[in-house]
Amino acid sequence: MKILRFVLVLAVIGYAGWLAWPFLSPFFEGAEPSVATERASAMVEAGGGIPQAVFWIGAVVLYLIAAILLGSGNPRAAVAYFLGFLADAALRLAIDRSSGGLANASIQADTYAGGGEIAQRSAEAVAPAGLPVDPTWLVLGVLLVVGVIIVAVTRRRPRRRIPGQLTV
Repeated sequence: MKILRFVLVLAVIGYAGWLAWPFLSPFFEGAEPSVATERASAMVEAGGGIPQAVFWIGAVVLYLIAAILLGSGNPRAAVAYFLGFLADAALRLAIDRSSGGLANASIQADTYAGGGEIAQRSAEAVAPAGLPVDPTWLVLGVLLVVGVIIVAVTRRRPRRRIPGQLTV
């Protein structure tokens, strides 16, 4: 179970990094901090404003908290993960349903060559598979399955004690 927990921690950290990359990429491109800060704030404004940015950053932070808690074996990791999942799902469904916002923003041309939008990046990730499923629902389904696995891994199991054994 420890190996599975370690793999889940890596998967959650990897997904949080993938989700945060459009905000972090200006800082890693070698630009000066003031320029990188301006580009990251421009992404927030082009991406639909503060409410979507709050969901986006909140989901990343909650996923990272869940990874830390999961690494230590804390059962609260599932709560943090599902809160991050709810923020991520609300963000993805808002992007999918909105006519403006991130779905039509052209931030990938200015800041991230591979596509700075969540919806477009998700579509690019599942494109090689050739699945006829909407990538939003596919990604949400995979995230939900990972959440169920996290619940199973972090669940406390009662230990059988022999009579007279002290509790730890």
